[in-house]
Amino acid sequence: MEKSKTLILTFLVVLSLVQSYFLSYSMPNFEPIQKSESSYVKTEEMGPEEKIENLVFPEQMVLHLGGGKHTVFSPDYIFYKEIFKRLQGRKFDGFQRTSTHLLDLSRIRNEDPGIELVYGQGVPVTLLRKVMQIQGDPEFGDEMINRIWIFTSDDKETVRALFFSSKNQVVYEATKADLTVQDVKQHVEFGQAWDSYRLLYDQYYLPDKPLNMVQIEVPYEVFTAEQMQHNLFFDPSTTRNIKEKDGSEIYTDSKRSLQVRPEHQWVTYSDPVARVEGANDVSENVLSAVQFVNQHGGWNGTHRLSISPVQVDGTEVVFQQYYGGYPIVTDSMFRFGNIRLSVQQGVVTSYQRSLIYLDDRASLKQLRTLPGGDELAMMFKRYLDTTNNKVQWVFPAYRPFLTDKVIRLIPTWAVRLEDGSMDYLK
Repeated sequence: MEKSKTLILTFLVVLSLVQSYFLSYSMPNFEPIQKSESSYVKTEEMGPEEKIENLVFPEQMVLHLGGGKHTVFSPDYIFYKEIFKRLQGRKFDGFQRTSTHLLDLSRIRNEDPGIELVYGQGVPVTLLRKVMQIQGDPEFGDEMINRIWIFTSDDKETVRALFFSSKNQVVYEATKADLTVQDVKQHVEFGQAWDSYRLLYDQYYLPDKPLNMVQIEVPYEVFTAEQMQHNLFFDPSTTRNIKEKDGSEIYTDSKRSLQVRPEHQWVTYSDPVARVEGANDVSENVLSAVQFVNQHGGWNGTHRLSISPVQVDGTEVVFQQYYGGYPIVTDSMFRFGNIRLSVQQGVVTSYQRSLIYLDDRASLKQLRTLPGGDELAMMFKRYLDTTNNKVQWVFPAYRPFLTDKVIRLIPTWAVRLEDGSMDYLK
């Protein structure tokens, strides 16, 4: 009997030890199974980040030399960089509002030495303040500025600084500008020995002689659709792929969608949000756009901020790509050369960009000559006669052509239209 009790007791001790082992080394995981959106696949780094300060700069700089003479600098010109750097160190304050109708701009343009900074469709004062020392009251801070014109009148020996609003013919004059007459004259002297430009229709600047540019072939690489998918969806494993009849592919998680067009290597991301009543702050929307690109694809090459004049339920933000000092102007045949976003109250609802990114070095460079003088003037007049859109600016640009191994950047004359779109002179 005692022997049986001993065996039973031994069995229970062994059983207890086995249970203790399983309890110690097979503890259940009490952490929550569901992950937050932020803990999904880490965004893949594709391109470097950028600061808004490097995206806000004039598309062109016009020097008025007096006596009806003018010249134009593009962003890669050494004199453009030197003058802009000097102006960034000056202060502008004491703004007073006036109207363009009270200014004799034709006389000022042709007779008074000065510098004109051209900002395309316009830049909010709030963002200009990040690159220039601009003071002023809150009312001025809400404006979109498309030109800054600094000049001196020989008869008054004073400097005037005009900031042109992109709407309603409104001008703000800085009555306290940290510039002397001698400062302005020194800046203008940089253009004395440069190519002369004629003024056509009191608005457009065309070179009197042919313009030399460099035709370039640049090798490129391509981001994959999967890379963009991992950059734009919190959990790529939940997306499904849909192939369209036109050859494009769509990745979607039922709310967001990413459309890839292989013939252009172009992607369109959409994240629809419910419309919310209230005003959109353009500056905040632009900063949100910059942050979004930083986090979802990054930047390759130089880009300049351009805000579309056509605003529907938010802000249409375009970052124009440059090669050297000239913008890359795309067309319907090959979409390349800009990043486009729609932003509504700080939320990006649409994001478009190319999957192609250029190498740092060109594989081939050839000198090309664009028409100037009377030949260019005739080309431009023919274009004006055949278009229903108002032309705002004429400028040299690159037209991209895609081949198997390189993108060919062809010099061309281009125009910017009132609605913000661009076209080529033919």
